[in-house]
Amino acid sequence: MDLTQASKENVEYMIEEIKLKLRMASGAAIRAEHFDEHRYEELVELYEHVAGKDSFSVSEIDAIVQELGRLRR
Repeated sequence: MDLTQASKENVEYMIEEIKLKLRMASGAAIRAEHFDEHRYEELVELYEHVAGKDSFSVSEIDAIVQELGRLRR
């Protein structure tokens, strides 16, 4: 997927992939429509960080969820 262009589809893809990778039980609370393209580059960086790791500690998951909260509208 080409993430170089900010689009709603790319935001949705990254959010869904982050939720899958983190195996988030409360993933329904984090939805793509809560994010806009204004902070797209920051979301791409977070996505790339999550995609590049195989496992996460509880504190890492907490930090990622906090960052997602910060990036919300």
